[in-house]
Amino acid sequence: MSASAPNAILRGGPTQLTDQSCARYVHDTDSTLKLLVGNAYEHFRPTARFEEHQGQHLRVFEWIRRTYVAE
Repeated sequence: MSASAPNAILRGGPTQLTDQSCARYVHDTDSTLKLLVGNAYEHFRPTARFEEHQGQHLRVFEWIRRTYVAE
């Protein structure tokens, strides 16, 4: 995770994200986020929604799919 302040919060999906790891800095808040978790990528798309999380106004990204890393 970047040292920058969180600007996004991840919601949904089969991956159990901790409260701390679901709030993160996303470089481009208008594009789909591809997050490497183990041997797979979890894909999250930006929504028009925002949530307050620990005093910060964060854009909500919702899970859309999982793809696996090619071996």
